Amino acid sequence: MSRLIDAYDAAFFDLDGVIYLGPLAVVGATGALAGLRELDKKVMFVTNNAARSAQVVIDQLNSLGFQADDHTVLTSAQVAVTHIARELPRGAKVLVSGSASLAALVEQAGLVPVQTAAERPDAVVQGYDPAMTWPRLDEAALAIQAGARWYATNDDASRPTERGLVPGAGGAIAVIAGTVGGQPTIFGKPFPPMLAEAVRRTGAEHPIFVGDRIDTDIVGAANAGMDSLMVFTGANGKSDLVATEPGERPTHIGADVRALLEPPRTVQVEPARASCRGQVARADTGTVRLDAVPLTLDAQLDALWAITQLVWDDPALDCTEALASLELVG
Repeated sequence: MSRLIDAYDAAFFDLDGVIYLGPLAVVGATGALAGLRELDKKVMFVTNNAARSAQVVIDQLNSLGFQADDHTVLTSAQVAVTHIARELPRGAKVLVSGSASLAALVEQAGLVPVQTAAERPDAVVQGYDPAMTWPRLDEAALAIQAGARWYATNDDASRPTERGLVPGAGGAIAVIAGTVGGQPTIFGKPFPPMLAEAVRRTGAEHPIFVGDRIDTDIVGAANAGMDSLMVFTGANGKSDLVATEPGERPTHIGADVRALLEPPRTVQVEPARASCRGQVARADTGTVRLDAVPLTLDAQLDALWAITQLVWDDPALDCTEALASLELVG
């Protein structure tokens, strides 16, 4: 029986909500990653979270039982600073509206991190910082109005944690955008530079991206011309999946990253009917109905994949009751 990963030479993973939730590893993730290494698949952890240095991420992954090093972890901060250093002359001033680790990367790249608009920075770079303050946002807005170039590591609206969703870097970007107008140049998912760098570093020819967020992970994979696996351990769930538009839709779905080592879900679609591994969804007078309520998580995901295909073909269908019966799916 073929595994989903058999069609790919590499797997790229988002971290928050996919590999871990705050300080905790997602159930089954360590074993799945070990299984991929046994199959000699290339692995890279690709995170939009720019608040922490790559080494801190590496240390956390290793402490949770994963194998990680400089070659397998890529942050949006690293990608952003690499590109910014190519565009600005050495010694240029950059107002860092982000974490200390982002400022350190700016300095290591031969640029000068500053904190105030009065220092007349050549650029502003925003990144997630849990200690962000309004006065620091003021300085970023003032610097941009004075002519500084505007960059951002990523624009995630939220971050999944073990306690639930919390605001992400996108909130701080929205504050500045609402003040000065326009948008920054953004490097993290779903924008192409992030996954392009992952491909360059790994030499992957046919990778798959695994993520929990549609707006960053799944759309990012699509923008990179890459297949994707959506998992249900983080930010987005069944209703989000069904509501996606073309260009936002995953190639595969699974409960968690262990789906890579399992057979891929396939759907047989007929007029007003879709089936996936024995789970059947039907379109009946404008409503999607299941032949039977599936009881296990795997069966509910099969049913969800069947429902999804019907609704994607006909968005006017009402699948509210069918989705409500899938209680085990996020």
